Amino acid sequence: MNAVQKRLAFVWLALMALLSATIGASYVFTGAPSAVVSLGIAAVKAALVFWFFMQLGDEKGLIRLFAVGAIVWLGILVAFTVLDYAAR
Repeated sequence: MNAVQKRLAFVWLALMALLSATIGASYVFTGAPSAVVSLGIAAVKAALVFWFFMQLGDEKGLIRLFAVGAIVWLGILVAFTVLDYAAR
């Protein structure tokens, strides 16, 4: 097994561990803490997928800048959605 396969196997194992953490958190936490913990675990899983499977770790500045910009824009859209829901 070469270095790339070992790295991808490690990432896959990390994603499986985070999946089990998500399942465990659904039994342990209830209410608002459940949403916070689940979104935190989902953010870590998304970061692993972006960094390793989409190969953002190998890219240079402009590609990373656009990826961060997309994540920031998604955060803005989610924030406005939450604010709209809270204002009703």
